[in-house]
Order: sequence, then structure tokens, then C-alpha cells
Amino acid sequence: MSENPKLWDDAEKAQKLMSEKNNLEYSLNNYKDMETSLSDLTALAELAEEEEDEEVLADVAKQLEELKAKTKLGELEALLSGEVDGNDAYLEVHAGSGGTEAQDWAEMLLRMYTRWAEAHHYKVEYVEETEGDVAGIKSVTVKISGHNAYGWLKSETGVHRLVRISPFDSAGRRHTSFASVGVYPVINDEIQIEINEADCRVDTYRASGAGGQHINKTDSAVRITHIPTGIVVQCQSQRSQFQNRESAWNMLKARLYEMELKKREAEAQGIRDAQGDNGWGYQIRSYVLQPYKMVKDLRTEVETSDCRAVLDGDIDLFLQASLANKVG
Repeated sequence: MSENPKLWDDAEKAQKLMSEKNNLEYSLNNYKDMETSLSDLTALAELAEEEEDEEVLADVAKQLEELKAKTKLGELEALLSGEVDGNDAYLEVHAGSGGTEAQDWAEMLLRMYTRWAEAHHYKVEYVEETEGDVAGIKSVTVKISGHNAYGWLKSETGVHRLVRISPFDSAGRRHTSFASVGVYPVINDEIQIEINEADCRVDTYRASGAGGQHINKTDSAVRITHIPTGIVVQCQSQRSQFQNRESAWNMLKARLYEMELKKREAEAQGIRDAQGDNGWGYQIRSYVLQPYKMVKDLRTEVETSDCRAVLDGDIDLFLQASLANKVG
């Protein structure tokens, strides 16, 4: 029995409308919550003034500051109007040259993003992980699911630089390490990406040995190489080869779609693709732990000396600045 094209189109339209409806409801509920909070705090402040209750007034002032910050965040989030900003995201971290130092730094970045995601109630799923030879990780891919996950994280693509006293150097010397981060939108069925399978090489292998603590050690791992672009994706997280293959194809679609978005953006700005040679020449942030403490974003000039908080996942100041800077 053949499929009815009209029914298929109607189903796609319904899915898109439902997605838009959910996003609008999310924004509207946030607005209503803030409006209610402002009304309640205003009434409480008036009552506290009548009773000259300084303690309550101080508490109201603190809550108003928190509401102000939440409102500012809502204003920025409203700017996430790209066609895939509301989607989930794939986030990849790759250690640069430098062996154990770089691999440890890659794991620190993974922890930073995982902590950030958990703080925002996003779901994190491991897709692929390759452990380092001694410590850390050589590469990892995670899927971060939640409202506007891609929109918030997309500005993290680029090279991250760490300067510190090496815990692996018995002489206690200062080392500089690099790791690259890539963020790609999870593509749903309503966005059509055509891939010629003849342009791809599909390999299956066993995820054994240094395959990562989150990865199943079976013969089901799948790697897909897109020959025209050189893009390589792999998935090891499922026991079923069929599931890993499907996930790998979805990741490849996401990478190709992101490449097209970057191409359009570069053309619109009249500049070359900022990623350059696979991103390795594009440093976006510097994390200095020695001889002083400073994390600085090289695009927005936003910086903080609270390195511990940043590495524990408190990166909202950088994400917000990047979004505001991009729109402004």
C-alpha cells in the first residue's frame, strides 16, 4: 500500500505547528510568571513600607534584582529566532596536540558543559567517547536536549586555550593546551537534508579498550565519513548497530546543515568562513590559571577572575554576551 503524499505533508505541517506552539507557550508562561512575581513583590514592598519592616524590604530588593536578571535573560532568549535555535544540540570536544595535557583539558571542558547543562535542566546523552592514553579524553560527542539548547551553545564553537601549571609535569612547569569545541543542531524531520550515500564510507568496528566509560563495548559501533567534505561522525552509545547507524546519519545531517548555515552567514557578512582550517586557528576563549586567574572571551572581551565557577559550568555570562554581541 503506497503512502499518501498529502497525508505525509499534513503530518509534517502539524509537527511544525506543534513545535512552534510549544515554543510560544514556553515564552508566554515565562512572561506570565515574571509578571506575577513583579505584582507580588510590589504588593509586598508596599506592605513592608507601611509597617517599616526593613528586613522584608531588603529581601524584596534582592528578589527584584533576581527578577531583573531573569527578565534580561528572557529578552536575550527572545533573540534566539533562528530556524534551529530551539533545537537540541550535538556538542563535540576534541583534544589538540600535546598528548595528556590536551586530553585532560578536553575532559575539563566536557565537565564544564555537562555542569552547565545540568544547571539548566537539560538532558545529556553520550554518543561517542574515546579516552586518553593516560588521562582525559581524545574526543567526545554528547547530545544536549532542552529548550533552545543549540541557540545558547552555538557560539561555543571554536578553540579553547588553557594555561596552567601542569599536574602531569614533575618539574611544575607552566603548560598551554588547546581543545576544539563544535556545536551542531539536532535536525528534525521537518528539515530535509539530502545526502548521496555514494559519497559516504560506512565502517563498523568494536568499541573496545579506550572507548569511554559511557560507551557499550560491543561490535555495534558505526563510523561514517562524508568524502566530499571530509566530515567524520561516529556513534558507539547503543548496543544495536542499527541504532548507532541511524544516530550517525542524523549527526552527519546536523554537521552538513551547520556547514550550510555557516556558509550563508559568511556570505551575508562578506567574510570567509571564520572556522578556517577545521577551527584550529580560531581561538575564542582563553582560560589562564597561572600566573594569574582569568577567563576571557576573545570575541566579546568579557572576562572574569572566577575560574573555578566557570570550569564548574557557570558560563552564562559568556553565552549571553556572545548572543547580545552577535545581534547587536
